[in-house]
Amino acid sequence: MRGIEDRIKKLATLTGVVLMATAEALAQDWVGRPSRKVVISIPDRKLAVIDGDRVVRIFDTAVGAAHSPSPTGTYKIISSVEDPTWYHNGRTVPPGPHNPLGTRWLGLSAKGYGIHGTNVPSSIGRSASHGCIRMRNRDVEQLFHMVAVGDRVELLGERTPESARIFAGPAQTAGDNNN
Repeated sequence: MRGIEDRIKKLATLTGVVLMATAEALAQDWVGRPSRKVVISIPDRKLAVIDGDRVVRIFDTAVGAAHSPSPTGTYKIISSVEDPTWYHNGRTVPPGPHNPLGTRWLGLSAKGYGIHGTNVPSSIGRSASHGCIRMRNRDVEQLFHMVAVGDRVELLGERTPESARIFAGPAQTAGDNNN
């Protein structure tokens, strides 16, 4: 009996070591990934994913309405949620087709603001949100896999030379199927 207990302890110790090594390797792979930057042009109602100096992808968005504008400035992605639940003024909407956040939520370091899907895709291309950046669900699902917690997000309230270069250049848009 004592021999079996010793083997079980050794196996448990070995399993723990293997799990720790695997977790460390996975963390190093993620940490080693160069961070990406998200640039959102509020006047253009577009979002670009930038890797180094290369535009990876451009998506159409909806931005804050005049009475609830999107914040401007530099922020970080601080949370990443699949199938979020929406909470507002004591009301809760679970994940599903009626959820105003759509299928994904990328929370920003600007409290209460994020990049998310929508249950009203006709709002894309308009100033229609309560300040958040809305995307078509299929687009935010792609973005969700392109960025990570800790990546920088720049919300630009006016056209800059950088945003003019990003959004006026030959970059592929979300409607193209080549990428």
